[in-house]
Amino acid sequence: MAEVEGEERTWPSSHGGGGGGGGRSSRAICCRELRLHEFPERYVILSADPDTPDHAFSIGRLDGQVEPLVENFSSVASSKVSTIFGVVGIIRLLAALLISLVPRDYNLMLAEGYLLPLLHFLRVFYLRTPVREEGWVGRQDRQLQRCEGEGCILVDGGNTGISCSVTFSRGTYVLLITSRKEVGSYLGFPVFNVTSMRVLLCNKALKHSTSQERKDEAYFMSLLRIIESTPGLYYSYEADLTLNLQRASKLTQERIHKSLWKQADPRFLWNRNLMEELIENKLDVFTIPVIQGRTRMWRRGANLEGAAANFIETEQILEFEGFRASFLQIRGSIPLLWEQIVDLSYKPQLNIINHDETPKVVERHFHDLVQRYGETIAVDLTDKEGEEGQLSEAFSAAIQNLPYVRYVPFDFHHACAKGNFDNLQLLYNQIKDQVESQGYFLMKIDGQILLEQKGVIRSNCIDCLDRTNVTQSYLAQKSLNLQLQQLGAFSASECISTHTDIYEMFRILWAEHGDEISLGYTGTHALKGDLVRYGRQTLGGMIKDGISALTRYYLNNFHDGIRQDALDLISGHYTLSRSGSGRFQVNGIDSLPYLPVASALIMGGLTMTSFTLHQAVGRSTNPLASSVFWASLTAGVMALVKANGKQFCSRPRLCGLM
Repeated sequence: MAEVEGEERTWPSSHGGGGGGGGRSSRAICCRELRLHEFPERYVILSADPDTPDHAFSIGRLDGQVEPLVENFSSVASSKVSTIFGVVGIIRLLAALLISLVPRDYNLMLAEGYLLPLLHFLRVFYLRTPVREEGWVGRQDRQLQRCEGEGCILVDGGNTGISCSVTFSRGTYVLLITSRKEVGSYLGFPVFNVTSMRVLLCNKALKHSTSQERKDEAYFMSLLRIIESTPGLYYSYEADLTLNLQRASKLTQERIHKSLWKQADPRFLWNRNLMEELIENKLDVFTIPVIQGRTRMWRRGANLEGAAANFIETEQILEFEGFRASFLQIRGSIPLLWEQIVDLSYKPQLNIINHDETPKVVERHFHDLVQRYGETIAVDLTDKEGEEGQLSEAFSAAIQNLPYVRYVPFDFHHACAKGNFDNLQLLYNQIKDQVESQGYFLMKIDGQILLEQKGVIRSNCIDCLDRTNVTQSYLAQKSLNLQLQQLGAFSASECISTHTDIYEMFRILWAEHGDEISLGYTGTHALKGDLVRYGRQTLGGMIKDGISALTRYYLNNFHDGIRQDALDLISGHYTLSRSGSGRFQVNGIDSLPYLPVASALIMGGLTMTSFTLHQAVGRSTNPLASSVFWASLTAGVMALVKANGKQFCSRPRLCGLM
């Protein structure tokens, strides 16, 4: 992040509606470059983009108050200045700090985070002074008491007949893009990958926190550090990456000229919750839609509304001699109520949750898909034996009642055993007629629509990663062959596998696509990646898969719980309760901090057992007795760890699993 020290600037002295807007292009865009000015009491973010000039806003470092800055510029002292490339959003715990003064015997109503008097309104204003300083309400004889509500202070006015209630902010945090990398283009507009981020802390008032609040704050900061290092975030300043080509082509001219966040599909917005405060303050040119994913083990199946835990829309786009062709596929968790809780075992047990709403969950999920995509083919790649078989059987039974969805089971591991991945042709033969009937989307560069895709293939395995990646790349290859043949680039007998350069480009594209999804879900590259890259399994690929599998095991068991908390926080699934104790509400059992101790005992016990056995050779029974002791201790600790595996794993603390 480039820095310029001591630059003299002028800033607005009051807030307004978001600033001017001279130099805007006909299409809605976001600021592509910004300046961050750091002052003792506030941060100021100013557009440095010539296409979006005269836009700025400030954030108070004490209370996190956001103020759009316009007109009436006044000179201020020099500051530290940095170049940034976007504002991802704002995280605020609890509402803004407000005081409402009313006669004591009048009732209050809590609405949208503000205390509103029902009968007689006297005054509402922002609290700008730390609450523990004397005189902060103008009178020194008033008593301050903590009430039972979270972050709440009661101010007793004594004989004045006035009482005051204050709702605290636990702090405001602003997430900034500090570096980026251009990785491609979409519809002619650059697409960027976020390579580093920074969190601005606007919580000076928290220096007055209690010890428990400081402990909670430390955990919250650890979540923010995880958010800062989130991989696989992509965005564009000019194009909406959340809409597929077919949907984007149907946008009205009026909608195209609206801000990007207004065009976006909220299902795929990583920072949907973080943008809310920017939107409320009409800071549209600073509001950048960002896309990404979530963790693997701690979100399985679907919720009661039918939304799948893991869901990805993948679009393959071909541009050829004035034409654009698009083939769309989707993947998602099996939309039943089920879980797979990590417990130190390599493959945790699958558990199907019996619930009266299960049939409706499946119906809601596929009804939504049919409304969005048209006729749906559900390709189930799970094993048909063991626990996966039980889950697959339950999925099949639930989906049979839906006449508008075709269910196609295909045991990937059985059919493609020993590297026979050409057997995916067996799957394609089952669905070929319907896939070709669904077709693909085709348009001219000038916007004329020639063909529309009239349905979609929904693929799933258990994680919706490795088996799904291989299968989707195979189906995408079939569609690409058909597109190139119908556009006249290939004859009826040609396919991309006969053109080395095109085929290599295709395989690398899909292998990297699988890696990106896997990194977001599991923290490792995709398994079976060499099958996509080279069409066969290689020794190097098997070694890489082994390392990735071990890494996944470690991350699943000892890191993904806190990662899930970070995602629940930024997505808005977790918010501080207004009726709780003021601390983070922990659901379930906290992860025990004893694993390092247990690991040390096991390693030490094994070492001592080996040492004493060596000493016992040809000697008295004393060393042998020591060996038995150490072996027994080691076995006991290992049995304890195994029996309590779930308690030794990293677990989400903020939200339940449903």
